[in-house]
Amino acid sequence: LSMDMIYLAGGCFWGMEHLFHQLPGVLEVTPGYANGDDEAHANYNDVCTGITGFRETVRAAYDPETVPLSHLLFAFFAIIDPELPNRQGMDIGTQYQTGVYWATPGQEAVIQRIFALEAVALESFEVECGPIRCFYPAEEFHQRYLEKHPGGYCHISPWKISALVKCPVQSYDRPAKELLGPYLEQL
Repeated sequence: LSMDMIYLAGGCFWGMEHLFHQLPGVLEVTPGYANGDDEAHANYNDVCTGITGFRETVRAAYDPETVPLSHLLFAFFAIIDPELPNRQGMDIGTQYQTGVYWATPGQEAVIQRIFALEAVALESFEVECGPIRCFYPAEEFHQRYLEKHPGGYCHISPWKISALVKCPVQSYDRPAKELLGPYLEQL
């Protein structure tokens, strides 16, 4: 069994963790804080000040033999609004900035191809992209939050999570929302 890591900042990490835990081929998902200024600030209270540079991020360990990176990026782009800086849903602040951070040079080419595909039709494209510089797991309170609190707030609708878990992706050659739309209409 091979395992790769990818780091995805899609707004609040509760919903991101909940979605990625359910995707086939994803082995482990950890919510945490990525690419901020100092490990001492990698805690919820400091991150919420907006001055640490940390993003609420999930680290997804996945088996590339079972699920390609492009499928994980499809799920990511299907649930975020890539035109919003520092915001997703009702969550506003620098910690909610969207981004994809690669762990290996081989992931960069895939990520750059998908970013170009997603950005082409948009007026503004506000998703960060770069290597992971640091990642610290979030406090235990945040781990599997939506499993512990099923009625908890999430900017990703439960029906969309359910649909993405089952959605077949034959070829990621158009923006994720264009590919997902016809599938959602069938449901």
